[in-house]
Amino acid sequence: MRLRLILLILSLLAFLSASAGGFLYYFSLKDAAFKEAQRQSLTRAEMIRKNLSSFLSENIRPAKTLAGMELLRESLIHPSDESLKKANAMLDHFKHTLNADVCYLLNREGTTVASSNRESPDSFAGKNFAFRPYFRKSLQGLPAAYLALGTTSEKRGAYYSHPVYDKDLAIGAAVIKISIEFIEKELSLSYDEIVLVTDSQGIIFISSRKDWLYHALHRLSLEETVRIAESLQFGNGPWECAGLIMENKDYASDSAGNRYLMQELELSNYPGWHVIHLQNLDTIAKRVSDPLIRITGEIVLIVSVLVGLSVFILYRKASTEIIRRIQTEKALRESEERYRFIYHNAPAMLHSVNPEGRLVRVSDHWLRQMGYCREEVIGEKLSGFLTEESARYLEDILIPEFFKTGVCNDIPYRFVRKDGEITDVLLSAVGERDAEGNVIRSLAVSIDVTERKRAEESLRLAKEELSRYSRDLERQVKERTEEITGILRYTPDVVYIKDRKGRYLLINPRYEALAGIKNEDIRGKSDEEIHPKEIAEQLRASDLQVISEGRPCQTEEHIPQRDGIHTYLSVKFPIYDESGNITGIGGISTDITELKKAQDQLRRLSGNIIAGQEKERSAIARELHDELGQMLTVLRMDAVWLEKRLKETDAKAAERALNLCEMIDKTIEDVRDIAIRLRPGVLDNLGLADALEWLTADFERRTGITCVFEHSDVPPLDDTVATAVYRIAQESLTNVARHAGASRADMVLKAENDTNHLR
Repeated sequence: MRLRLILLILSLLAFLSASAGGFLYYFSLKDAAFKEAQRQSLTRAEMIRKNLSSFLSENIRPAKTLAGMELLRESLIHPSDESLKKANAMLDHFKHTLNADVCYLLNREGTTVASSNRESPDSFAGKNFAFRPYFRKSLQGLPAAYLALGTTSEKRGAYYSHPVYDKDLAIGAAVIKISIEFIEKELSLSYDEIVLVTDSQGIIFISSRKDWLYHALHRLSLEETVRIAESLQFGNGPWECAGLIMENKDYASDSAGNRYLMQELELSNYPGWHVIHLQNLDTIAKRVSDPLIRITGEIVLIVSVLVGLSVFILYRKASTEIIRRIQTEKALRESEERYRFIYHNAPAMLHSVNPEGRLVRVSDHWLRQMGYCREEVIGEKLSGFLTEESARYLEDILIPEFFKTGVCNDIPYRFVRKDGEITDVLLSAVGERDAEGNVIRSLAVSIDVTERKRAEESLRLAKEELSRYSRDLERQVKERTEEITGILRYTPDVVYIKDRKGRYLLINPRYEALAGIKNEDIRGKSDEEIHPKEIAEQLRASDLQVISEGRPCQTEEHIPQRDGIHTYLSVKFPIYDESGNITGIGGISTDITELKKAQDQLRRLSGNIIAGQEKERSAIARELHDELGQMLTVLRMDAVWLEKRLKETDAKAAERALNLCEMIDKTIEDVRDIAIRLRPGVLDNLGLADALEWLTADFERRTGITCVFEHSDVPPLDDTVATAVYRIAQESLTNVARHAGASRADMVLKAENDTNHLR
């Protein structure tokens, strides 16, 4: 009996010990599980905050890019139906590319002048948003991000604004609105968690629990209610209390008695805004206690099956990720191949050098023009392929300056081909920068201007010959004037003397031979009695000019002769008596018909050279814009698509795709700048005045030198004259930037007496 009692007591003690041990083990596991749940909740909250910050910040740069578009600036400075139409088209393009809710443009008064939803019932066109904080910040020259309920669309949105500048003055704002509903869908929340986003006053603006939307975390005072209503940020209210009670920093409960594990974190880039993550404690407790309550022998089997299934699922998931990574790398390789194809097949010599001046990349066209193979040039110094003078300029001046500024334009170089032939080029380059903004390599475009140089040299020699001929002619005229008495009979020029009334007193034998009249017969006659009326009036007008001004004049006269119209360079001068009174007019006329023909030929040659140069520039600019520009645009669209596909599955790959987008955007901007400098489209499309307006604005933007352009009543000019005037202005501004050391430049284009003046 005692043995049974002892066994019973021992059994009871063993049972109690096992029970106590099981109880303590259960609670220790439960405590550990709750701590793990807290850690996971914090991790989950951090991840949700990062995702929200990423979603709410990804359109800051696109807003800056949109604000920098020339079409938007033009529509604010010179609003017209055409400029607003182009601005609306640009806003439509950005809306569809970014998958935005709406993109719109505000003028300096805060009125919407262009919008992508202009055709919608809730159109922003004509609406005034001057009360919005993001607009006020834009007028101060600051970008802004703002969360609010739309006053027109009554839809929640994230607003991204950036000022639009005219020179250094903010003249409006470009705004991109992204739907909050789209961001909420991307959060991927589980059934047992609640995510809230609140502002500094506790208003719930984003919520996975819809009945708490636009409610307050605490009961608002009358002053707080009035302030929120005046801001128009969250509609017209009322903003009732959501009934969520904050017990402490880790726990909260709602009006239904549900208790939650709480994590509250500040939202990045949005001061005063917080992300609140709630997880139901009953769900956590059930998740901890249920497995422990059902501890039996079958748990081992179940755990084994679960582990096997987990391993299988993880294996399948890992296989899927590997396949996606392979597809991503393949897409990136294809994009790289397309870029390489464009680089090597562009009809211009392209190369890149590092800060040491060594070639790190050259295009196939560069190799063909220079006659080398790639292995002979990569790693070699660029100066080794230039003439001695060009190499010295490159090493001493250009490379140090370029790797400071990151840009150079139209630098004349002389390349030495492998066969020894000299090639003249104009080189323009932009710098590729690292994450710290340092220039690490160049992207240079060299245009072969050898033929143009030869033509310019021919033109120079022709001008020198013409100049020598003109000086010699003037010398001959002067000598003949001094020796007129001795050589009057034999001079090949026409010499004559008239009285004040235009009656001939003397003509030389040359005049007699050409006019077929003797000196004795012409004496006392006027030009009206010898020449046709229009010729006589032409000759008499220059005679009267000499008499009225009292000094010699030089004029061209066109006289009909038996073999056609001849052009004479006539020098007429007054003849004085002893009292200083003008008694007559002397004239010496030299036949310059052949010289005029030579001048006309020279003028046509110069025009053909300039036209050829402009044609070459236009062709290269068109190739860069139509071919390279389109391919880069397609490449960027692919990269945007790729970044969106990878955003949720592979953050690093998505980041690389985003970096690729930024690199492509910069390359597109560089290509556009090169194309515009080669041949600005505004000159062909809008005319000389608008082209010079754009040129001075671009000069001011690039150099920081204030440039003021004025024009008035300028008649339309033909393409050749307009192009010549534009190039003269372009070269003048370049000289100002390089040599003048000025802080301000003024350019005036005006028409006076049927003549255009540029100064």
